[in-house]
Amino acid sequence: MGSSDRAKQLLADALNCDAALISGDVRIGQFERWDSLAHLRLILAIEQELGRELDPDEAVRIEGLADIATLLGAARRPLTR
Repeated sequence: MGSSDRAKQLLADALNCDAALISGDVRIGQFERWDSLAHLRLILAIEQELGRELDPDEAVRIEGLADIATLLGAARRPLTR
């Protein structure tokens, strides 16, 4: 599963809805179910997925599906020298 698909599934789980209801350009404040409690569930799910806590700057930058996918994708990229 790619970063975008995994991001969509994590968001759907946090919002307690079907992933098919989430558009690719969804942003917090545009989707009624994406409230502060759902956002906390999302942050916890991302942390579990990454195996680490998000730093506060990372957490506040999560405003849309693309931001989630970026975080997940960065964690999967191999380190380069």
